[in-house]
Amino acid sequence: MRPQLDRRQFMIGSAAGLGSCFLNPLAAEPPRRPRVAAIFSEFRFRSHAFDFLENFFKPFLFNGKLVDPGVEVVSLYADQFPKEDMARDVSKRFNVPLFPTIEDALTLGTGGLAVDAVLSIVEHGQYPTNSRGVVMYPRKEFFDRAVCVMQQSNRFVPFFNDKHLSYRWDFAKQMYDVAQSCGIPLMAGSSVPLASRRGAGFQPARTGEANSAGQVENLPHEAQIEEAVAIHGGGIEGYDFHGLELLQSFVESRRGGETGISSVELLEGDALMQAAKNGRWSRALADAAMQAERTMNEPVRGLGKNLGKGDIPTEPSHGVLLTYRDGLRATVLKYGTSSNRWNFACRLKGEPHPWATAMYNGPWGNRNLFKALSHSVQHFFRTGRSPSPIERTLLVSGVLDAAMWSHELKGGRINTPNLEWPYAPSDFSAFRETGASWKVLTRDTPEVKGFEPGDAGLS
Repeated sequence: MRPQLDRRQFMIGSAAGLGSCFLNPLAAEPPRRPRVAAIFSEFRFRSHAFDFLENFFKPFLFNGKLVDPGVEVVSLYADQFPKEDMARDVSKRFNVPLFPTIEDALTLGTGGLAVDAVLSIVEHGQYPTNSRGVVMYPRKEFFDRAVCVMQQSNRFVPFFNDKHLSYRWDFAKQMYDVAQSCGIPLMAGSSVPLASRRGAGFQPARTGEANSAGQVENLPHEAQIEEAVAIHGGGIEGYDFHGLELLQSFVESRRGGETGISSVELLEGDALMQAAKNGRWSRALADAAMQAERTMNEPVRGLGKNLGKGDIPTEPSHGVLLTYRDGLRATVLKYGTSSNRWNFACRLKGEPHPWATAMYNGPWGNRNLFKALSHSVQHFFRTGRSPSPIERTLLVSGVLDAAMWSHELKGGRINTPNLEWPYAPSDFSAFRETGASWKVLTRDTPEVKGFEPGDAGLS
């Protein structure tokens, strides 16, 4: 089943050969701490702006040690001010001006670009939804306004975009193309791939060194993955993105490299379970991924045993089915309602048992995930080199848009020739949390409720 995609320019542009397009990294570290403009939709407790910026003012935990941000936040812009707004207070307390426009935040009121990097966090806030129930976050608008300032100043600086590039494929592709043509170092994506891998770990196979529990941290190099499953417990679209990027962070390094995706389908309820009976996705892999969570020994503070509220369901409620150009099959499934659920499993050619792992986000839940991501973004701002390929997030942005078209069609399969392109993965292992931080910040550590940057009191 293929809808008439020309009704909204779903296939704008050709992405063929994107794997050969790489950003030009900066030659050396800047001689001073890069000045960062933080532009965001809203700033309140546990919003993404809060979770990021608490790691941008003072040293914070990464892999069990205090790391210095190495950057200086010099301006703020808030698009909205909810009742619980913290932007005004943070601006006053930390002597960082809160500007009325994105342009002013990037120019510091001088009329020309006066910062060295842009941290764009467009998540949360009150924005319209489209006919498919997708919140139309203005991520591209933030990007476009920042690019205009760069173009007028003829200077282009690293730009980080939180989560997927846009809710529309054509917008996401345009952002990528503009960054490529202007030479703007662009980074985007999710915190979840940087979480520590705990609990059941990966089963050891013929390659890899097992730890003391008889597990290995990583899949074999260039593993021949035949099928994969990623699992989350959050809402449709917003958490499907995280599940898709978690999936992609594993499978992009398979033997032969990433080849792109040929079709996308979102199924719910009985239709999803019938697809499993028809062999279109593997219950055995899903069970292995959930078993990895059950054997995890790290409860999240306040959420009971294991990951969430005793919520260990046996059936998924919806799933996104992917067919890759090289024949790989993969599925992202939603199990239950725990926003702390991040599991992965795959079947390797010639291996009798699935490989599975559960990601542990930290004692305070997803808030802790932003420590590793903040460290990764700060490296990007200092060097102009993104630890993960921007093409990963671009691909996932297109998959998510197609999935929501499928959802509107009650499970129609969306053919995606616009996503059939390769890209080269990168080794981002040095930017993942190993779990050492959760021996310092434990489940017994009281969660700080206010905006108090830094973790020096925990070391």
